[in-house]
Amino acid sequence: MEWLTCIKISIEYIESHIKENIKIEDVAKESYVSSYYLQVGFQIMTGYSIGEYIRNRKLYLAALDIKSGSKIIDVALDYGYETPEAFTKAFKRFHGFNPSQVNKCKIKRFNPLTIEIQIKGGIVEDMNYKITDMLPLKLIGFVKEFDMETSYQEIPKFWDEIFEKYFNPHILKGLPALNEYEQAIVDNGIGEYGVCIECHGTKFKYLIAGKYAGGKVPEEMMLYEFPAGKWAIFDAYGPCPEKLQELNTQIFKEWLPLNKEFELRNDGNIEWYDLNGEQTDPDYHTQIWLPIKNI
Repeated sequence: MEWLTCIKISIEYIESHIKENIKIEDVAKESYVSSYYLQVGFQIMTGYSIGEYIRNRKLYLAALDIKSGSKIIDVALDYGYETPEAFTKAFKRFHGFNPSQVNKCKIKRFNPLTIEIQIKGGIVEDMNYKITDMLPLKLIGFVKEFDMETSYQEIPKFWDEIFEKYFNPHILKGLPALNEYEQAIVDNGIGEYGVCIECHGTKFKYLIAGKYAGGKVPEEMMLYEFPAGKWAIFDAYGPCPEKLQELNTQIFKEWLPLNKEFELRNDGNIEWYDLNGEQTDPDYHTQIWLPIKNI
């Protein structure tokens, strides 16, 4: 399905089920796209995570219901809060006052979102990317689970933790590895890829990875294989992570909505990092790899 249509359908589904316990998987199923890509694209295009959008809509509509005379306890239950206390806490965090004060204070408006694409002449054609067929790609890497809403902040910390713990200076200088972790890093070029896989609800796994060359898989690491298929590979040049984040935004806001030939496969995605460069360099080379298929 066309990407922009997927996002619009997801908003329509949320609006029509706003008083229900909406699950990410149900929204994704209705939109015919993986829950991972839907959440990434939704946040990039709207500025809100799906969970945040649902909460904000519920709390705005709840305020309108209370203002119209509905009892607070009934409204809390209507919008899926198990206790009036939990509802009051969320309501105050969003509106800035308690539900009982709704007729004395100005409620915070949060209307349904509309999605529009601004087409800029030549911008998609000017993106530096290629479509290529690839054989199966087997990776090995350090793995950790993240929540979609906090991943932008937490994943860089994960890289810092792994580098501080396992990337000892002597292996970076080409000296022999002293343990199985260092050996795996050296043998498989771990650190060349950042990989998002296996999304369940708002959770997904992230690997700091390299191409698997064989050998032992130490604890805290895992193997993952992408099947053969088409990939869209996008290039970015400039300091990381700024340029990579800009490219990711451009892909989801411009390339995906405007291309009529490809759609995303329900796999993860890959960030590629040039191990021979410095990430602060003005011409540092990175890539985003998206698994795709013909529409």
